Amino acid sequence: MSAAGRDRGMVTAELAVAIPVVVLVLAICAAGIAAGIDQIRCIDAARAAARSAARGDPAVQSRELALQAAPPGAGVEIHRGSGVVRVVVTARASGVGGLVPGWQLRAEATGPVEAAAS
Repeated sequence: MSAAGRDRGMVTAELAVAIPVVVLVLAICAAGIAAGIDQIRCIDAARAAARSAARGDPAVQSRELALQAAPPGAGVEIHRGSGVVRVVVTARASGVGGLVPGWQLRAEATGPVEAAAS
């Protein structure tokens, strides 16, 4: 048998191994990008709610503002004390198609309570 005959099908086998690896790497990249976007949304939501609460808006209004900006299913905690407002937004970053597990995202923002709001 010639050398060309022995190597026949070798590329197919290598490709069969490489394609799942490429799909997994793309899934990890997609999950990372999605988590990054959700983290930015959590940061924006925490900042918006902290500004709202620092102005003296009702906690329900500040929480609703945060939930509008946050990823779906996010949780919002608003803490007031000693002239400072602290808002914590948490969300779960979903994996991609079960190939990549999700993880917990968290963002926190603080701000001084405005004088008119005291």
